[in-house]
Amino acid sequence: MKKHCLALDLKDNPELIEAYEEYHRNVWPEVLQSLSDSGIQNMEIYRISNRLFMIIEVADDFSFENKAKLDEHNTRVQDWEVLMWKYQQALPIAKPGEKWLPMDKIFEFPVP
Repeated sequence: MKKHCLALDLKDNPELIEAYEEYHRNVWPEVLQSLSDSGIQNMEIYRISNRLFMIIEVADDFSFENKAKLDEHNTRVQDWEVLMWKYQQALPIAKPGEKWLPMDKIFEFPVP
């Protein structure tokens, strides 16, 4: 199983942050199914202030490109993404259209 870590910001507004967290307490079933269908086996999202950190563990054949293709043809996932973008904002280093950005692992313990 592979692991990916990603980061994204929320708009720095307490009411929007609370609403975002509420949506994530009740994620739409179709969105959860799409995560599973794409090969994501575990997902965790953490927040500090308005910064989000996501950890996903994926099947060996998982690819972000395949997930994007699946999502492209899933109107419910597209609706979710449009809704979430009301609360999210790209990291300052993001290119146009980028949301969640992959992070580089710089340390591991125990040392392999």
